[in-house]
Amino acid sequence: MLVVFGPHMLKPEPIKHMKRCVMALYLTAAVFSAMANGEVVKVEAVGIENYSRLEGSSGFAGSPVGFGGATQPAAMEYLKRDGFATVISLRLANEEGVDNDASRTAAQAAGLQYINLPFDTDKPDPATVEDFLAVVGNQANQPVYIHCGSATRAASLWMIGRVLNDGWEVEAASDEAKMIALKPPAAIAFATTYLASHGK
Repeated sequence: MLVVFGPHMLKPEPIKHMKRCVMALYLTAAVFSAMANGEVVKVEAVGIENYSRLEGSSGFAGSPVGFGGATQPAAMEYLKRDGFATVISLRLANEEGVDNDASRTAAQAAGLQYINLPFDTDKPDPATVEDFLAVVGNQANQPVYIHCGSATRAASLWMIGRVLNDGWEVEAASDEAKMIALKPPAAIAFATTYLASHGK
């Protein structure tokens, strides 16, 4: 006897169940992906320009990670309350409005470590990039808040770390940098050139 199997032989319930399982797996993967990559969130904070937080990142810098532009000494207590252990400043001593000594004093008074890694994109020192990656990746310093004048240099060095330390593709890292930097093209241009010189 010939038995013909066709669509009329399939019961709808198993198919519906299968669809639900597939959808559940898809959603679970999406959640884990979001947790692994983190999400950049802009935050309004007194004394901090262009402040953003990266939540849920499983990358080399731990979680959370903060980024900002010009950051006033008075904002150090807020950063401590916001969960950070270390402030990393990329600002040069001769930049307008910069007072590294006052910022260091305020940070230490608030219970924060303060590390100044002056970074000039016009005359970039490769050693500073290496120091940045080492300092940010050191668990003893985490969670870290990284700032410059506009979060552009911060985003640029962060993008480099995403590619070299976390193994991200350049395009994905640049998309994240766009959400951090006040001047995304400048951030991405420097990082892309640096990464290209390192075979990325």
